Amino acid sequence: MRKTMKSRVTHDQLLSLVPTGPLWRVDWAAIWSLWPELTKLDTCPQDPIHHGEGDVGTHTRMVVEALVDDHEWQTLPQDDQDYLFWAAVLHDVGKPAVTKHEDDGRISSRGHSRVGASIARQLLWHAGSPLAWREALCGIIAQHQLPFWLIERPDPNRLAIETSWRCRPDHLCLHARADALGRICEDQQAVLENVSLATVTFHEAGCLNGPFTFANDESRVSFFDIEDRDPHYAAHEDFRCTVTVMSGLPGAGKDTWIAKHRPDHPVVSLDLIRDELGVKATENQGRVIQAAHERAREHLRAGTDFVWNATNVTRLNRSKVLRLLRDYDAKIEIVYVEVLPDQLRRQNKDRPDAVPEGVLDHLARKLEPPETWEAHQVLATST
Repeated sequence: MRKTMKSRVTHDQLLSLVPTGPLWRVDWAAIWSLWPELTKLDTCPQDPIHHGEGDVGTHTRMVVEALVDDHEWQTLPQDDQDYLFWAAVLHDVGKPAVTKHEDDGRISSRGHSRVGASIARQLLWHAGSPLAWREALCGIIAQHQLPFWLIERPDPNRLAIETSWRCRPDHLCLHARADALGRICEDQQAVLENVSLATVTFHEAGCLNGPFTFANDESRVSFFDIEDRDPHYAAHEDFRCTVTVMSGLPGAGKDTWIAKHRPDHPVVSLDLIRDELGVKATENQGRVIQAAHERAREHLRAGTDFVWNATNVTRLNRSKVLRLLRDYDAKIEIVYVEVLPDQLRRQNKDRPDAVPEGVLDHLARKLEPPETWEAHQVLATST
């Protein structure tokens, strides 16, 4: 794994650094010493029009102080305080990787939310943070700019409903308020008003405090699948079969899970097909994918429950498989398997077809665990 990720930071250490009352003091020296990714923020410039306070590090500290000062955050349950605090600390950790000086003299950091969520995921995975806690935090980082412009979008209600399945909206707006207060800019009041309007939009859409309630699982999957789908439409559920789609890094334990929980199901395994065709994991996978899809179609046409076993660690790769399965009216369950980094390396080395360390590192950096809106059921298991 990357050297910057091999710190001795632990989840308990992170929790111990969340400030408590009555003083609510932030130990910046201890926090800034945790990861090199944080110290990089102090030398990362920002556009002075939106960030008159200067570098990203200064902005980050201002945002965290604004959050900790907020009575709403101070009265949250401890677990919510914890993950929102670290979401604030890490919310702009992606900026150094994407910041550019444009030809017109402006400074941009497009894509920093997505990149930041990926970096935070790696840091917290190595720290041993619980999977659900970590992904709730990464959801806030990935969506943290949305309340600034939600009300300006053509269909804010639909976007609000989608967002409610990616992170918790009231917590997102709480973070956004701190993000707006933690900067120096002429339009600060307008930004704060947009955050307030976003809160109202989430409330009116029926999803301020959690995911929007769909009539059933198919209604939810169809809503995310079909652009103009009415969120209140009750879809008919009549599935031809159930397909279990595995997801997880090589060596995480997907085969072990299948043997224990789906021992009698036929398995479409990309690893086995590679062996049959003599195609290495580092070579072009076109023939392997084509063969896997054809075997899957045979099961789908017959209405047979089966398992699709591959890494499927990015949303793009999963979407291609899920599209095929939905075309055949299958009920889809995604099972995501994760272990801590050291265990992953050990288990990968014990495999007869061990993935090279460099390839494993690459896949780990690209990792996007499945979200609950992607399929009819999503099960995440971490050991």
